Amino acid sequence: MHIRPFLEPDEAAVVALWHACGLTRSWNDPHKDIARKLAVQRELFVVGELGGRVVASVMAGFDGHRGWVNYLAVAPEMRGRGHGAALMRWVEAALTARGCPKLNLLVRSSNRTVLDFYRHLGYAVDEAVPLGKRLIADD
Repeated sequence: MHIRPFLEPDEAAVVALWHACGLTRSWNDPHKDIARKLAVQRELFVVGELGGRVVASVMAGFDGHRGWVNYLAVAPEMRGRGHGAALMRWVEAALTARGCPKLNLLVRSSNRTVLDFYRHLGYAVDEAVPLGKRLIADD
């Protein structure tokens, strides 16, 4: 798998990938999420390409205190081949190069497969409760 920066022509394939992976929610417009990411640290939004097809994606960010990962996705039929781990290594290296001391991500507590994936990569549950507040609705 070749990891490269997200390009605007990738948008439809990436949104379809996120739908196939169950990452989208009715209250988040994935097209707006992509537009927002392209406005801030767009170089930390990459895709994995295999045979000319987008088969994986990840968005990362660094606010100067913590790094974050969003929308890590691997096409269901391509899982178990190390593509997700490769993207996470890419993110970890990119954030480390920026001086990022810690990386955070959110996983739904019911998603045991993904929790096991991250545990295998060395991630652990933090003793914190995630809180959120929507500032802009994606109607």
